[in-house]
Amino acid sequence: MKILIVEDEPQLAQSIQQFILSEGHSCELADNLSTALYLVDNLFDIIILDLNLPDGNGLEVIKKVKSKGMQTGVIVVSARDSLENKIEGLELGADDYLTKPFQMAELNARLKSLVRRVHFKGEENIVFNELEITPSELLVKVNGQAIDLTKKEFDLLMYFIANKNRVLTKTGIGEHMSKDFMDYGFTDDLIYSHIKNLRKKLIKAGCDDYIKNVYGVGYKFTDSN
Repeated sequence: MKILIVEDEPQLAQSIQQFILSEGHSCELADNLSTALYLVDNLFDIIILDLNLPDGNGLEVIKKVKSKGMQTGVIVVSARDSLENKIEGLELGADDYLTKPFQMAELNARLKSLVRRVHFKGEENIVFNELEITPSELLVKVNGQAIDLTKKEFDLLMYFIANKNRVLTKTGIGEHMSKDFMDYGFTDDLIYSHIKNLRKKLIKAGCDDYIKNVYGVGYKFTDSN
């Protein structure tokens, strides 16, 4: 994912940047409105947007994104916590609104939710080679034949496909698998078990083994050798 961070507080901007990079995403920084409006044309997947910028209102970024018909997701992060501010941001087209101060785990949860919406917006069926997925029905088919996955396995498969060709750390996968993103009680053994079961079911149904182990790091979903 390519993410633009628009934030004029240096310490917070750096913390968000380090977190985004640790998750394997690429990102750029803008500490004022004029820079943000210029960078938006580079077509980011997601924008993390502060509203209180030194040279203007961050809502102008949302207006530009929507006026150009971009499919970029926007998460507003702001100290403005009134209901009116939240409604204004969401009505202009922001996908989410996170009030400062916040924990990185909470931002992570919002990002993961938005990643899925950005990747699969408006898609009833997702096709990847012999795999066909219908998210609204939690249905997965291999070569036209439905296979039985648990909810956790389905979510894991969706997460892999949303991040195909990108190395996913065990920590990142574990956080995604957690029902509560504030709960870090997962283990490497639990991650391994879920991935093992998912791979086994897919391969048994005739699917190629797209989930590759990246030694010492995590996994990658790819059809490249």
